[in-house]
Amino acid sequence: MTRTIWLASYPKSGNTWFRILVANLSAKDGKPANINDLPERSGIASARILFDYLSLIDSDLLTHDEIDCLRPRVYENLASGALDDEHDKLEEIQPVRFVKVHDAYTLTRKGEPLLAGRRGADGAILIVRDPRDVAPSLANHNRGSIDEAIRFMCDAAAAFCGTSRRLHNQLRQQLPGWSGWMESWLGQSDIPVHLIRYEDMKADTLGTFRRALDFAGRMASDEDIRRAVAFADFAELRRQEEENGFHEAPSDPGGKFFRRGKAGAWRDELTAEQVGRIEDAHAPMMRRLGYELASDALLARAG
Repeated sequence: MTRTIWLASYPKSGNTWFRILVANLSAKDGKPANINDLPERSGIASARILFDYLSLIDSDLLTHDEIDCLRPRVYENLASGALDDEHDKLEEIQPVRFVKVHDAYTLTRKGEPLLAGRRGADGAILIVRDPRDVAPSLANHNRGSIDEAIRFMCDAAAAFCGTSRRLHNQLRQQLPGWSGWMESWLGQSDIPVHLIRYEDMKADTLGTFRRALDFAGRMASDEDIRRAVAFADFAELRRQEEENGFHEAPSDPGGKFFRRGKAGAWRDELTAEQVGRIEDAHAPMMRRLGYELASDALLARAG
């Protein structure tokens, strides 16, 4: 039976990079995997097409809450191999299925986990990133201002695709503030979680990736991992996006998905006032995840 592992992250925290690393484990012909043709049989958990196909219901006819009550059944079917027969002639079935998730770990109005708990997945790799770096990246992706992104990250009622005024290709994803999102995953006890920080992936990509694969039960040789890390280098990803575009990039002309890819770039992108607002809102969770606050550093130097 194929194991299902959620790749869970607050938006703009490194989820896509991790998936590209996974894709390059089996890169063929000595060439990096095409970022627009990743071998993902199940994509993102919030995909509307996945819900419609596995539930046999047209999601256009349902409210967000009605959809949420049915989503656990979709993930149970996915975990039981509902898509395997659909693809076994197209590609080799891998022992681990990685599925991208931006949803917070929430309960439906019926009181069951939206993602179906242990019936939906064997575990989750939780990818986190300094919220001060998330803010400018999220602003770029949403084609908005950094101040708007900071407000979104502090909004307990925030969501992606949550409006009823237009039909999205994804289902509603609840994002109850950056800290609230983190607490939802760290506080649940339904499935085991392996936490990795974007900053650690940048500092030691090979080691961080290896430990995540070990947690997931995905076998890979040292040679495969070294090749995947080389093929998923940020410069290569930028090159591919420049030449062919990227389907996950902002829709506005000139919008880039692979923007800077640096850890700590917030130091030259945010004002002191913006840094202060982020730290005031998220200090407890930032400290819990090992992110030093600028205010703490100033106090330490003053002392």
